[in-house]
Amino acid sequence: MERTGFEPFGEQLVSATEVQPKSRASKLLLRAGTTLFWSLVAGIVLARAAFFEPGIYDGFSRMASLAKNLIF
Repeated sequence: MERTGFEPFGEQLVSATEVQPKSRASKLLLRAGTTLFWSLVAGIVLARAAFFEPGIYDGFSRMASLAKNLIF
């Protein structure tokens, strides 16, 4: 039994060449899906950075400190 061909529990590992899509259409679909996913991630991060209000949690921190003073 080759050590590189099996995981520690004895299951046979699938090689990277077997996992890759074989047809041109599936490669294109994989690339389009990956591009769409990462462009959505970048869009969400940029939107959060553009519309983030730094003082939005100030009220919560005041209430938390008040509750802490009342409890302790």
